Amino acid sequence: MAALFMATLDNQIVSTALPTIVGEFGQMERFGWVTSAFLLATSAVMPIYGKLGDLFGRKYVMLFAIILFTVGSVVCGFAWSMDSLVAARILQGLGGGGIMVSIFSINADLFEPRERAKYQSYSSLMIMASGSIGPVLGGTMSDLFGWRSIFLINVPIGVIVVSGIALLLPYRRPQRRPKIDYAGAVLLAATIASLVAWADSRQIFGSMVAPAALGVLAFGIVCAGLWTFVESRVPEPIIPLKLFRDSTFSLYLIVTLCSGAIAIGMVNYYALFLQTTTGLSPSTAGLFFIGLTGGIVIGSMSAGRLISITGRYKPFSIIGLTMNVSCLFAISQIGPHTPLYVIAGLLLLQGMAIGFGQQAPIIGVQNSAPRSDIGAATGAVTLMRMGGASIAISVYGAIIGMSLKGVTVEIPGVPDIAALTPKLMAELPESSRMAIATVYYGAFTPLFLTATAIAAIGLIAALCLKPKRLPPARLPAAPVTPPVVEKNAA
Repeated sequence: MAALFMATLDNQIVSTALPTIVGEFGQMERFGWVTSAFLLATSAVMPIYGKLGDLFGRKYVMLFAIILFTVGSVVCGFAWSMDSLVAARILQGLGGGGIMVSIFSINADLFEPRERAKYQSYSSLMIMASGSIGPVLGGTMSDLFGWRSIFLINVPIGVIVVSGIALLLPYRRPQRRPKIDYAGAVLLAATIASLVAWADSRQIFGSMVAPAALGVLAFGIVCAGLWTFVESRVPEPIIPLKLFRDSTFSLYLIVTLCSGAIAIGMVNYYALFLQTTTGLSPSTAGLFFIGLTGGIVIGSMSAGRLISITGRYKPFSIIGLTMNVSCLFAISQIGPHTPLYVIAGLLLLQGMAIGFGQQAPIIGVQNSAPRSDIGAATGAVTLMRMGGASIAISVYGAIIGMSLKGVTVEIPGVPDIAALTPKLMAELPESSRMAIATVYYGAFTPLFLTATAIAAIGLIAALCLKPKRLPPARLPAAPVTPPVVEKNAA
């Protein structure tokens, strides 16, 4: 739980500070890459960490990931340009992927399926803590100490987490002989990187159909084909292809891809939306995330308990994605005169939608996978979640970037709208600030409609799931009572 707090705190704390970072370094087109670079690296290594945990045990894999994440945080804190920050976020993501996968795999090792649903819902308490503290802390620390402090805060947390896991987490050595699929790992990472780069090719190459962009896409398709060929022949594949025989696994990969796009991919854009359209300061905008993360906790803990009681997980995927479609469409209709309490209420409902659906995919695939492949199956789900977020962030960034480039309105005192920081916006006259808000409202409407369409795709996949149930919890064996022998018996 402490490791999860550190990983989720990083995502939340960065979100409200990003407009300030972009204002200092410039390069608005790199806004999405500060997060997508982290998620790209996280996605690329998740299946590898999952498989390493299956082969070598979770404890030392987890410790290595936490140390790497902490070192990456230090490098982020000393970045000197937007490009160096993006590179440092990649290093940080290489550790973050191991943290996310190992947490859920350790839960699978320690608890039976029905108990697992309940214990995984406890992690929502950490999400609530990091989600409530992170945005406020990110905005406040940026205002008081500068944005670099938001990365350096991971150092003391990392030391505490490494010490605790080293001393308290039991080490379970697997009985399998380690055989690492290096070729499969490289090909899978290349496939994911190519797809994310192609999704962001509007800003990298100028168009998604430019020759260089199509070349990147073709390279990714070739790598995917080679990966499938390799995985079908190696003794210990990164993601065993036999898992795809169960439709639950395949459909939940689609559900998770869409869920990652709307649950993780939207976080930074909520912060940008609040600070550019409503004129809120970073610290005040961070308060709105309390509603979002509070909703996640309510939905997640409720779903976890109900899954534990009923053994059913499909209904919660359907409920969560239905709510996502409704809430995202409602947010797309927000205008300049929408009261702030309405925005806060919609973010609360959106958080509940995310919470209702976030338990079911991991529980569903762990229930369908053989016990020896639980780490690989969990890695595949978390990979799709982060991969969906990475691709979506690139798409959302392209939508915002293209909308701002097309602005022809001249705003007094604003030579470059993309270089504005929240502090500079607060110093502008009210007429200029309202003009900027109108421009950003126009940019965010297609973004939220795109997210609505992604949620609808996930909902269709969820409706196609088989109505399976988790096996009942095993009762403890009754103690064996020795027969009573009388004193005078022969």
